[in-house]
Amino acid sequence: MLATVLVNDAVTRETITRKQKRTFFDFIKNDKHYCRYYDGMYILFKTGMRILEFTRLTIKDVDMENQTINIDYQLQKTGTLVYIDITKTYVGKRIIPMSDDVYECFKRILERRNPPKVEPMIDGYNGFLWFDKDEKPMVAMHWEK
Repeated sequence: MLATVLVNDAVTRETITRKQKRTFFDFIKNDKHYCRYYDGMYILFKTGMRILEFTRLTIKDVDMENQTINIDYQLQKTGTLVYIDITKTYVGKRIIPMSDDVYECFKRILERRNPPKVEPMIDGYNGFLWFDKDEKPMVAMHWEK
């Protein structure tokens, strides 16, 4: 009965066109400043990870042998407090398979990882993949800017 009352105005939406995605990645890859974010942005696009899940990744979460990424928590920041929190939803806990191109991105990230003199520990987690200028793990805000 509702089908006679409600109009189905659903259309297929593409959040970003292939041309826009290519332009975006070409810019990041070739820009002197943003090129350091290329692999991370590529991983975010190709895996569908949330930025809070991505920034929480540690070396232990990236299984290069089995080409999987373990997502079980996220890195949050409220004011000056940085902490580990549960995923947004129950189904947020998952193991994501890596495609070959995502594997290559993680390989470069791990090779270039420049750990601080003292590995930061947040709620029992260490080995984060990205650090800010103060040698603290990068949070979503760093990537969003």
